[in-house]
Amino acid sequence: MFHKEGHKIILITFSLIVILILLLDYFSIEYKMQIQLFLIGQLIIVLQFFRNPKRITSFGNNHVVSPVDGKVVVIEEVYEPEYFKDMRIQVSIFMSPINVHVTRYPVSGEVLFSKYHPGKYLVAWHPKSSTENERTTIVLKNESSVEVLYRQIAGALARRIVNYAKTTSTVQQGEDAGFIKFGSRVDLFLPLNTKINVKINQKVNGAEDIIAVL
Repeated sequence: MFHKEGHKIILITFSLIVILILLLDYFSIEYKMQIQLFLIGQLIIVLQFFRNPKRITSFGNNHVVSPVDGKVVVIEEVYEPEYFKDMRIQVSIFMSPINVHVTRYPVSGEVLFSKYHPGKYLVAWHPKSSTENERTTIVLKNESSVEVLYRQIAGALARRIVNYAKTTSTVQQGEDAGFIKFGSRVDLFLPLNTKINVKINQKVNGAEDIIAVL
């Protein structure tokens, strides 16, 4: 299954590649077969990027699941200046172009805050990307009134962030929360007393792996 954000791109890419492959058949071109295989390879890359595997989430209210697929690159105490304006534990997950790029809600509850910020396109692992890149900030409050902030951050290749979280709406842990196109990262900001369940460089799957226990 493919994510709805990729339907248009997949259709355009498929159409162009089919046309180019058919056109190549009419000409005697050196390495024609290799070119056609290359074009098919590009289509496969686009298809795998927009894949949207179904995930089953059945964790408790105090569990924070990974919002994305990727690798944990940051675990540290930091000052969060936009919403909390105090110290939090930041857990950052980097997504390469080959990862699934669907964003999923890390906890169930009410959307308290949802804001888009235009910005730069620094590489996603750059320390300033969290505050200077194009990004969205979303805050969720779970049933125990604990607030969790997650931030979708564009990278050097990402040129569009899709965010479905609407203020005052109620969301379910693991459900589709948005999409980030082409290489990016997601930051989680958690209370200082949170028990972190992952390590640096650990690979995680969205909606399946537990990042922390509140």
